[in-house]
Amino acid sequence: MSTLIAIRDAALTAGGEYSPAKEKAANRGIYNGRSPLLHRRVKQLLGGLKFKLLFCLSLLCLVVWFSSKIGPFMGWDPDLSSSISVPNRGSYTVLINTWKRNSLLKQSVAHYASCSGTDAIHVIWSESDPPSDQLRAHLKNIVLKKSQTAHKPNFRFDLNEEDNLNNRFKPISDLRTDAIFSVDDDVIVPCRTLDFSFTVWQSAPHTMVGFVPRMHWLDEEKNGMAHYKYGGWWSVWWMGTYSMVLTKAAFFHQKYLDLYTNKMPSSIHDYVMRERNCEDIAMSLLVANATDTPPIWVKGKIYEIGSSGISSLNGHSDKRNKCLNDFVSLYGTMPLVSTNVKAVEARNEWFW
Repeated sequence: MSTLIAIRDAALTAGGEYSPAKEKAANRGIYNGRSPLLHRRVKQLLGGLKFKLLFCLSLLCLVVWFSSKIGPFMGWDPDLSSSISVPNRGSYTVLINTWKRNSLLKQSVAHYASCSGTDAIHVIWSESDPPSDQLRAHLKNIVLKKSQTAHKPNFRFDLNEEDNLNNRFKPISDLRTDAIFSVDDDVIVPCRTLDFSFTVWQSAPHTMVGFVPRMHWLDEEKNGMAHYKYGGWWSVWWMGTYSMVLTKAAFFHQKYLDLYTNKMPSSIHDYVMRERNCEDIAMSLLVANATDTPPIWVKGKIYEIGSSGISSLNGHSDKRNKCLNDFVSLYGTMPLVSTNVKAVEARNEWFW
């Protein structure tokens, strides 16, 4: 009470009015000087900013750590598709099957020479007349001009004495890559898409990785034996499953060239040569039989630059059905494995 009376008396003596606020300020010792209060406010503000800054830095570190962990877990390195031109990341050999379509062959060679992952281009030539010197020189010049890397792809024709679809899978003795990209002369796969599919193949190098899926299913049993149906694109689209990728645009390991030519039953070779069809089904069965795993379908746009092929001919589906069942009977079992997995480059997708 004495303190309160003293403050009141001092205020009245000075000619001022008594104020509880002034009294409170006097008790706290800061009424006549605002600097201590300002100093405390600044300290409080700085303390809050330090806390927020520390929180943000901690959150950033957590995000970086989580990203580093989830990347390998998901199995995808987002930089792989853009950096495969680095020599130690590997490269592939492009195997182009052609038949009397030099204009398409020129376009195809020019395109694949421009892809950074191409180590070599081999043209499978099965015509009775060898390629002219003019065509050879022209294609070699195209390769040199179109290549975007310091290392220019090796280019050559692989000549065959007879017209035989088995020629496209003959072993090549001096290959420098494990990866083979088998493609028809009228199929163009954009380089970025091709490079992405190569990284997919690197994750599973003993299976086939391609862009053209096909399927099979058990149709019925005849005389106690299973009978299968061969399904084209619309069957794959409708059923959401597949068990083959066609070698008109597919990666596989170079060891399968030797297995196809030297280990597969000669009766299958004879069948392919006689029917002029189904070498791609034979290769799919071979790989599935060797690995007991399905192929991998890569989603990506490909372009067919030529006129319709044999798939557009009447009776094509029936012939493929017959091939499939005849090959299965020669194997004595159905080696194909079905799957519904599809490899997609996530950066090109709106939704995961």
